[in-house]
This record gives sequence, structure tokens and C-alpha cells, in this order.
Amino acid sequence: MKVGVSATGGSMDAQVEPRFGRCPYFLVVDLETMKFEAVHNSASGNASGAGTQTALAFQQRGAEVVLTGHVGPKAQQALEAAGLKVVTDVSGRVRDAVEAYKAGS
Repeated sequence: MKVGVSATGGSMDAQVEPRFGRCPYFLVVDLETMKFEAVHNSASGNASGAGTQTALAFQQRGAEVVLTGHVGPKAQQALEAAGLKVVTDVSGRVRDAVEAYKAGS
């Protein structure tokens, strides 16, 4: 299973970015191997539609779950339509957030 995380940078030691659609990076992490793909979020600077485009990018990279701080209503709809589970109010390092999700907390 792959988990997508909004992030302030392109490493597992980056902080979880509280803004989903405007996150500068996102990581897609394979929970079995902990290998990850870091992606610069090209939609982060868009005047509108950043959340829906970011949701599509997570889906295209195989994420099944999204860990983030906050998701706006349009992005939430896009994520639900794509079948992705959303976990909000996540903070701290990306590595710690993924480990906590993996452990079931």
C-alpha cells in the first residue's frame, strides 16, 4: 500500500505540510519497503484548483491514503471521488507520520 503525504520538502525528514493543495512537495511512500518518491507539487502556485490537481497527482502515483494537515472542500471531493482515504490533522516529520499510520495510530 502507498501513502501520500503533503510535505515541506522532498525527504522523509521534512515536516508534514499543513496545506494539502499548496504543499510545496508531496511524498508517496510504500508502507512495505518505506521507499518513497518525492514530487515537487507544480500545482502549489496555481491561482485556483490547486487542491483538485494535487489530489489527481496523488492518485496518479498510486497513493491509496493521504496524510496531511488540512484539506479544503473541493480537494476533499476530488480525493473521495478518486477513492483515496484522507487523514487530516497530521503534523511532525513525514517519517514519523508514516510510521504512526503504519502502526495504526
